[in-house]
This record gives sequence, C-alpha cells and structure tokens, in this order.
Amino acid sequence: MRIQEALSDKDLQRIGELIYQRAGIVVNQQKRDMVYNRLSRRLRKLQLTSFTDYINSLEADPNSAEWQGFINSLTTNLTSFFRESYHFPILAEHAKSRPANYSVWCAAASTGEEPCSIAMTLEETLGRTHAGPRVWATDIDTEVLQKASSGIYRLSDLSSLTQLQKQNFFLRGTGAQSEFVKARKELLSTIHYQRLNLLDSNWDIPAPFDAIFCRNVMIYFDQQTQERLLQRFAKMLKPGGILFAGHSEHFGNTRGAFRLRGQSVYYLTQEK
Repeated sequence: MRIQEALSDKDLQRIGELIYQRAGIVVNQQKRDMVYNRLSRRLRKLQLTSFTDYINSLEADPNSAEWQGFINSLTTNLTSFFRESYHFPILAEHAKSRPANYSVWCAAASTGEEPCSIAMTLEETLGRTHAGPRVWATDIDTEVLQKASSGIYRLSDLSSLTQLQKQNFFLRGTGAQSEFVKARKELLSTIHYQRLNLLDSNWDIPAPFDAIFCRNVMIYFDQQTQERLLQRFAKMLKPGGILFAGHSEHFGNTRGAFRLRGQSVYYLTQEK
C-alpha cells in the first residue's frame, strides 16, 4: 500500500512529542527521513495511508498494543560483540577486585551481543556460575529482545571473538544452518532478558549492581533526561560501582555521584 502523503512538519512535531513522552527519545528535523521510512512500514502493516491518521489512532488509545510497534520502529539498535572493546578489560579487573556475587545491568541489551560479551568476560574472569543470572539485560524494544533471547547469530557476527571463545560459548549449525551459531545454554543461563523503559518510574530489576552498561543510549536523550537517569543509576549501584557509557557520551559537567576514571568509564563516588 502506498503512503499518500508526505510527513508534514506538524506530524513530525507530534511524533517527536509522543516518542519523547514514551521513551525520552529526541526527534528533530534532521531525523525526518528516518522517521518517515520506519513509520511507513507501520502504516502499511495497519493499512493506513496517512501519518495523521496513524498519530490520531495512537493518541485515541493510550493502551494500544501499537504503541510498542511505534517505539520499536523509532529505536536504533546498532551493536556487535565486544563493541568498544577497551571496556571489557576494565570490567574484568573490577570483577576480580570484588568477585562475590558480582552482577551487571546491561540497560540497552539490543539483540544480545553486548550482554553476551559481558557474560563471557565474567565467566572468563570469575569462572562459571551455577547461581543464576549475572547479567540483567533490558531494552525497550521487544523485537530485539526476542532475538537476544534466542541466542542465534550469523557466524560472521563472531569475527571479534577468539577461536577459544567461539568454541566455549557457541555451537555452530550444520547443513543449511552452517553459517549460523547459537549461544550455549550455559552462557544464556547467566543472562536474564526483560523489557524495561528507562523512563518508567519503577525499575523492576534486582539492584544494587556492581556495574551498569548504558552505552550509546544517552545520546538520544536531552540533558535533563540524562541527568535524571544518572541520579537514578547511582542509586542502582553498590559502593564503588562503575558505569560504562558510550564513546561519544560525556558527563564530565554533570553534578552528581559519578567521576570519570577512563575513556567513558565512570566510578561511583561515596556520595550518591
């Protein structure tokens, strides 16, 4: 079905207001093409030809299941195994210094590469655990969480792993599935996946954690939302806890409980 109208300034503004209210994401004129392309798929699926009609349908029912489709469409999921690799030796060193019941919250799990990388690092550092999840992995996007939970990836996705890591943590498919791998159940058992919106007033996760990974997420929020989240993150960490941010995210001017100790690595001070 063809979309009969362009995305007007008014509709773009309304979409921006809705996604900001629901997910804290800032949408501006520079993202017009992205918004058009992604939401066009939703309109076609719902057999709508007008962005105005789509927005009106969302606003008419605050509890509509389509809100999740709207959010899923406008979230960005760019990830890979051991992305920003310099963070993982720091995580390993931190875990060695406090090995008892070490736990990590991965606040943007996406399709699972990051929580798997965290879980592999912890197993290599602390040994295998039989006490349940070490990594609490959350995301606002239900579609990527479904893929993450399956643990299935292309063999080429594992290019940053050593041969030993591939053998220890993944099983390769056979026949028609030979170009795919599946994370071993021992690895997946150390990760708990669940949906979580960082804007929710209550985070139903088992804090406090030793470390939080929230990388390449805050860049989509305005400064007010960033500062509010940093204050909440501080309360979710154990004393001496650590926050990993993305390489383009800088909070040096933020007044609060975190102090920069390395490239996009923030340690919790004694004051929260």
